[in-house]
Amino acid sequence: MAEKKATRTAYGEALLKLGEENPKVVVLDADLSQSTRTNGFGKKYPHRFFNMGIAEANLMGAAAGMASLGLVPFASTFAIFATGRAYEQIRNTIAYADLNVKIAATHAGLTVGEDGGSHQALEDIGLMRGLPHPRMVVAVPADAAEAEQIVQEAANFVGPVYIRLGRADVPFIPRSTEYSFTWGAAQLLRQGEDITICATGYMVHIAWEAVDMLAAAGISAELLNIPFIKPLDKDTILSSIKHTQRVVTVEEHSIDNGLGSALAELIAEKAPCPLERMGVRGVFGESGKPEELLARHGLTAANIAETCRRMVAR
Repeated sequence: MAEKKATRTAYGEALLKLGEENPKVVVLDADLSQSTRTNGFGKKYPHRFFNMGIAEANLMGAAAGMASLGLVPFASTFAIFATGRAYEQIRNTIAYADLNVKIAATHAGLTVGEDGGSHQALEDIGLMRGLPHPRMVVAVPADAAEAEQIVQEAANFVGPVYIRLGRADVPFIPRSTEYSFTWGAAQLLRQGEDITICATGYMVHIAWEAVDMLAAAGISAELLNIPFIKPLDKDTILSSIKHTQRVVTVEEHSIDNGLGSALAELIAEKAPCPLERMGVRGVFGESGKPEELLARHGLTAANIAETCRRMVAR
């Protein structure tokens, strides 16, 4: 996994392709186009790009209006501002009306790094997945390849979508030659017998490293990539859980209302078994390098492997 690319970069590249393929695609930004990587689209398609300034509520309202006219708007800003400042507009104007708006929010999670706690969105998945089904799809790509596929398919999907994107470069996930992306599907990346690791977004490649560590210790871990927090691919997840009977969830998000909570709800209802949730526990973020912050919050490969070893030993 040597080659790296940020998911926000893949988003910008995917927009350029969509701009050529679909004349209905328009892009809106909140004066952050260089950071969100929408600036390339703005240069190539200036009449389909709208800088709304630092006015996120207006950004979402305008995107809703464009969707009502048959356009396919991608509304972009940092995740903390998209889901925080503009939550009411997302809820009442986009989701409640079931409008075809794609919210592509960058700089999500701990790996924003030095921007600090004020800019590290650790609650955004919870806010978006809490909207009534099926009014908001919540997608978190694991790498740049998956980000491009999600953006491409989001343009074809009819309905609101929240795409969670990162600032930091992330390695490309190894995938089999038989792999094909499917909208809404979880992906079995590594087969195992003793425990299931369910990871999302940036944490998938770190969980991959943990699987290797566990294998060296004689523990066979199954790894699922969960790019869609809502709706969950319940069949794939339950199939793995019923096989291994132990689950660890891993996310660079609060353990409340994110992937861990979604899996806890599913497991409690359908397949009770031991569960450990790994994520940020009851605090805001802080300034630091991404790898330092992940270590501080117990989100390294070694941390994941140790959690799995402890569960298997019970």
